[in-house]
Amino acid sequence: MNSNSENFCIELGIANELLATRNLREYTEAVCLEVAEMGSDGREYLLTSPAAKAWRKLKISANRDNISLYIVSAFRSVERQAEIVRNKLFSGKTVEEILAVSSPPGFSEHHTGCAVDIASPGSPLLEIEFEKSAAFRWLETNANNFGFYLSFPRDNDSGYQYEPWHWCFKETDIIAF
Repeated sequence: MNSNSENFCIELGIANELLATRNLREYTEAVCLEVAEMGSDGREYLLTSPAAKAWRKLKISANRDNISLYIVSAFRSVERQAEIVRNKLFSGKTVEEILAVSSPPGFSEHHTGCAVDIASPGSPLLEIEFEKSAAFRWLETNANNFGFYLSFPRDNDSGYQYEPWHWCFKETDIIAF
């Protein structure tokens, strides 16, 4: 584990044994990022250049099929991930409860600049019910063609809850460009 991730995990009370039993993968924080999308509130959602390009193509294709998609979360620094976990601890949640839905600092795909949390107007935001939406059905059928894959399906090896909204770009797997 790199020293930055290790220091945050120690500070937050996340034991190495817990990380090992979950088979969590540590990710390097991306440094070359670009704006993939601007939120309606003016927030910039950053991704690596290849992921941003793929996202824009995916979104255009979805729009052609009358599916509206937007990013809720994209690149997240290790420090920001620590802040998220810290805030959940302060709200009274246990480390185990937090790690069922959030990655420890250094272990989030969002650090790579390739992961996006996706929403669609009228669909539940960051809720499992997103899987019932036309947007999710479209993503299931089409996202892989643009290099995006559902990261946390039901019963995933990492022990995270099922997240139908969380997709990660894998550059080597692009089928259609």
